[in-house]
Amino acid sequence: MKDRSIEFIQSSNTGLYDNVAVIGAGAWGTALACVLVRAGRNVTLWARRPELAEEINSTGLNQRYLPDIPLPEGLRAVSDMGEALAGAQAVLIVTPSVSIREITEQAHALAAPEVPLFICAKGVEKGTHLLMSGIAEDAAPGRVIGVISGPTFAVEVAADAPTAVTIASNEPEWDKDIAHHAAARMAQSMGTYSFRPYVSNDMVGVEIGGAVKNVVAIACGILEGAGFGMNARAALITRGLSEIKELAVAMGGTRETVTGLAGMGDLMLTCSSTKSRNFSYGRQRGAGIAHDAVFEGKPVVVEGHGNALTVTDLARALGVFMPICEMTRSILHDDVPIGHAFAEYWAAPLQAEPRALDIEIAHPAAEAAFTHYGSELP
Repeated sequence: MKDRSIEFIQSSNTGLYDNVAVIGAGAWGTALACVLVRAGRNVTLWARRPELAEEINSTGLNQRYLPDIPLPEGLRAVSDMGEALAGAQAVLIVTPSVSIREITEQAHALAAPEVPLFICAKGVEKGTHLLMSGIAEDAAPGRVIGVISGPTFAVEVAADAPTAVTIASNEPEWDKDIAHHAAARMAQSMGTYSFRPYVSNDMVGVEIGGAVKNVVAIACGILEGAGFGMNARAALITRGLSEIKELAVAMGGTRETVTGLAGMGDLMLTCSSTKSRNFSYGRQRGAGIAHDAVFEGKPVVVEGHGNALTVTDLARALGVFMPICEMTRSILHDDVPIGHAFAEYWAAPLQAEPRALDIEIAHPAAEAAFTHYGSELP
């Protein structure tokens, strides 16, 4: 299949979105608002809590989500969504995945019909098996929907560190007039010397990478916390990429997209740094820390915890076997001890992967070898 990913090189100011609303003033939403301001756009950032909007406007800081990082001058925050969307030519929705449906419905009711909505959350909706773009298309029928994803830590983006992302949208006939499509226009509008957007029309491939990598990152963190070592992590990252490819193709995406920024790039970053909330969460769970105690008192959302359920539910419905995601699910949600869960994954027949996690272990010695790693999670 032809690679449908397209690098967009900013060459003119034609089609820029001059006025952009960013819905969600957490770490990622604030970081993307910073990018847009630095790119010369007029940006209004919506915060759910009025006191957060006031703090951003009065101090130029968002201490709760991006401590001690100065925000660029010109960034304006409000707590009224209607005010945020007034005059907006494009909207970025940057809230946790569980809020995407509610927030998209509100934005759809308030924004002008021609305004595209770009979803910047990652995951699969419980029950419906919809990706974030599917939720948005359902909640905002007839509207252009886009997604922004890639290997990013919000703190680095906010600090203006070099970053590359992929932007995709759901418009047809890409080959005929790409420069006027919403994804390309957004790439023009937010590209800077340090923030480099690439453009794709494979929304499925872009989103699957973002959803599944969080689950694999938790798995990698669990193994590190339990003392399995770097070799095991490298194996999980590599085989995790294979699982992402299989699910993406089953949903109509391409393998080529998964090997790009939103797939392999995001997976490598998220699975290898304690800056990653999902990796850090898994690392602490692997060390025996209870779920409720990991981020106690901190405003942190670990998307991969819920995605371990929704991603595997989706994969099962499509007949796609994802052993790493199943292993992670069994540890987090079924209370399977780490050593036992990893033994079932690791002891698969060498010539082929197993078709179910509860198969008879092909190498009986494996379970005994791994039981000393980690402890039963509290």
